[in-house]
Amino acid sequence: MLEKMKELIAEQLSTEAEGITEASSFKDDLGADSLDLFQLVMALEDEYGVEIPADDLQNLLTVGDVMKYLKDKGIED
Repeated sequence: MLEKMKELIAEQLSTEAEGITEASSFKDDLGADSLDLFQLVMALEDEYGVEIPADDLQNLLTVGDVMKYLKDKGIED
């Protein structure tokens, strides 16, 4: 899942996939602003066929947080 996630994040945030880890913070490490995060969430929803409610977004601060969230929703890609 991490490799697929890295590619998706790199594409959405116009950054290098090699620098992305599970511990990467979207705002602090990857420089994402609120619009970037909105677009990323839309891409994740499309890619994984899941809806991510706005209330859940405040808890998704790192790449690892998103991976855990998706796994908790039953997605094992």
